[in-house]
Amino acid sequence: MDERVREERDGRNAGPNEVATRPDDGGAPEGRRAPKRSKRWPLVVGVVVVVLVAAGAGFWVWHEQPSFAASAEQLALRADDPWAVEVVADPAAKAEGTLADGVYTGTGKGMEGLVTVKLLVDDNRITCLETTQEGESQSRGGYEAIRDGKFAAMIEAAQGSDIDAVTGATITTAAVRTAVDDALAQAEAAAAGAATTGEGEQR
Repeated sequence: MDERVREERDGRNAGPNEVATRPDDGGAPEGRRAPKRSKRWPLVVGVVVVVLVAAGAGFWVWHEQPSFAASAEQLALRADDPWAVEVVADPAAKAEGTLADGVYTGTGKGMEGLVTVKLLVDDNRITCLETTQEGESQSRGGYEAIRDGKFAAMIEAAQGSDIDAVTGATITTAAVRTAVDDALAQAEAAAAGAATTGEGEQR
């Protein structure tokens, strides 16, 4: 029997709930094509992997930059940054203790070198003449505070070493405090020596 005649007969003999099929389409209902499997997903996965790798490499390069630590901390704590607040010193305030008049220089260990503070003591009032640093990196927060005179203003406002930590410059701030204490200790020693000398002369 002819193949075409057999196919037509099979189609006519299909029951009411049956769907005629073609023998060459893998059993798919007549008039429908078997769905094709998508071959695009490997490409999509590859693109996602490339994007993730590129993003990770970019972050790593940025993270290795010297200014990363300082800049990240400054951005996170910008609202509490003393740089954003004008430091106002009380002209009538004086330092605690008894200090001999004169100019005193103190030092403290910074992140990458010494921090030096030069103080003028006059009638127990402190004036910060100079703050300098040796080797502090420009990426450190304390570099700008020393250069711009922020530490000097804070020392005069506090009339001592009790200053707030500058954002991104915790170690440099500690070095400034140490330098101020060093200078004031010299002023106290000079005052004590003068007092002892005066007592000796009175005898």
